[in-house]
Amino acid sequence: MSTYTTSELNQVKRGAKRAVYDVEQINNILDAGFVGYVGYNYNGKAICLPMAYGRIDNKIYLHGSLKNRMLLALLEAKEASMTIMHLDALILARSGFHHSVNYRSATLFTSITKVENRAEKEAALKCVVDHMIPGRWDTLRPMNLKEFNGTLVLEMEIQTASAKIRDVGVLDEKSDLDLPIWAGVIPIRQVAKLPVKDPLLPKQIRTPKHVVLYYKKNKA
Repeated sequence: MSTYTTSELNQVKRGAKRAVYDVEQINNILDAGFVGYVGYNYNGKAICLPMAYGRIDNKIYLHGSLKNRMLLALLEAKEASMTIMHLDALILARSGFHHSVNYRSATLFTSITKVENRAEKEAALKCVVDHMIPGRWDTLRPMNLKEFNGTLVLEMEIQTASAKIRDVGVLDEKSDLDLPIWAGVIPIRQVAKLPVKDPLLPKQIRTPKHVVLYYKKNKA
């Protein structure tokens, strides 16, 4: 089982006991997410934006318009950092000091390359769509040439990464345990509600299997 080598860049220092450098565990965090928060510098100002993404092996893919200032800034910098985070529970302790959350978060440090090869670009775009809902890309009409040429795709190759995971309950002071204050855990998860069809759909079009499967897997 491979791990990312720790360095000054990716080493978790605060809460180091929760640090994870295992590649598989970090990939699991990436695959369970929809949105990554990408940091970049624009005209000397630090900006962080949420972006949809897809993953193939150790590469993350982003896409946008040819004039997207974030993507252009990343191309110029040739490197980027991205964070994905899942909120799993609220931890309500007997004191404000010990309130916390359970979470899974991963931070990536990557190189940046523009994807120009047609086959690689199409594979990257398919990856992003299917990351949202598996099996979706193959049911869609193909992109036309104008759409394809008007889309900028960046490859973020992960050079190193680290994650932090908290998955325990209330950690109160022993002296507080007998206080008449409720303490506990409120689990939180993202769920899918019943799919709502576009009102402009012809009546004969049924909800496709990949949508039904996604709903059944992720419903409350």
